[in-house]
Amino acid sequence: MEGALTGIKVLDLSRLLPGPFCSMLMADMGADVIKVEDPKLGDYIRWWEPKIGGNSGFHVVLNRNKRSLTLNLKSPEGKLIFEKLAAEADVVLEGFRPGVMKKLGVGFEELEKINPRLVFCAITGYGSDGPLTMRAGHDINYLSLNGVLSYSGREAPTLTGVQIADLGGGGLLALSGILAALLARERMGRGQFVDVSMADGAFAWNCLRYGKFIADGKVPSPGDDMLNHGFACYNIYETSDGRHFSLGALEPQFWKAFCKAAGRPDWDRPDYFEPGEHQKDFIKSVSDFFRQKTFSQCVEMFATADCCCEPILNLAEAMDHPVSKARGLVVDLVHQTWGAYKQLGIIPKFSLTPGSIQSHAPELGEHTRPILEDMGYSGGQIEEFRKGGVV
Repeated sequence: MEGALTGIKVLDLSRLLPGPFCSMLMADMGADVIKVEDPKLGDYIRWWEPKIGGNSGFHVVLNRNKRSLTLNLKSPEGKLIFEKLAAEADVVLEGFRPGVMKKLGVGFEELEKINPRLVFCAITGYGSDGPLTMRAGHDINYLSLNGVLSYSGREAPTLTGVQIADLGGGGLLALSGILAALLARERMGRGQFVDVSMADGAFAWNCLRYGKFIADGKVPSPGDDMLNHGFACYNIYETSDGRHFSLGALEPQFWKAFCKAAGRPDWDRPDYFEPGEHQKDFIKSVSDFFRQKTFSQCVEMFATADCCCEPILNLAEAMDHPVSKARGLVVDLVHQTWGAYKQLGIIPKFSLTPGSIQSHAPELGEHTRPILEDMGYSGGQIEEFRKGGVV
């Protein structure tokens, strides 16, 4: 069966995490994603430890279903090849600092003249304009400047285990922007420039605290709110053997069910959902309850209770969880060289155009020859390109 994006051709020049995550999702949906890489190093994430065979585990997950073309865009021949590809492409995705693509002569303004229907998406740290547009940064910096880290944690700013700005503010926002631009193209007949700032994107993740702030004027801080370690009914608790449980019993029916399962009807009172100093005593009381029980005892106690109380699993446990298996979130694959490995499953699910894993992550330049041959270049020309460092 064809994927939702079958027939869409994407030229992906991005590296590391945000862009490749975006194009991975597009490739899973059936898009033909050509990963355009520097002939010498390619995408840096290829070489990061630990490795599966000769490739980084990060690369193996992020770049499945793609084809790799090595191309030196600084050479006239390489630029010409890219322009020919862009003339037939639907999407160009890049993650360089603003102005790099234009300096190479293949920015949106140049490519738009070649292909007016092209959707050009640039993922940057701080956007294509503004006072920090050329400033270097990473996930931790974007979350710092847009306020997210300021109130994350119990008592002081803390890092999250996943890259919110890279993935949520960058990769996912780029995907939604690209898909919206492709949809708009059907109405207007033209592509457009999609400006994705990871700092901007993650700033929008402040939406709930933003709404509270404009209503009460109180600047958020760690441990100050019902969703931020401030309430007993929505918190993380440690068991006697050093494991942890998550409790998210915000609604009255869930809190009542939790109190019943825990054997503590005295906790079931109206002020469980009210802010105030009493929450500190509430949190201590619930903490003492969990610390008196082992992880396995808590698992058994809340297994059938519909109260939003779940064990905090490590990644290996999560991969083996019945939900992960039922939803196909982990897929067993076998590579001709690497051997057996577990690949990330397909999301989202489509009823008529399901996504699929058609190929493993490519070796650097693995598809350079067939792509150039499809463009009409001869074997001799391709060999000359190789000798000249064009590919």
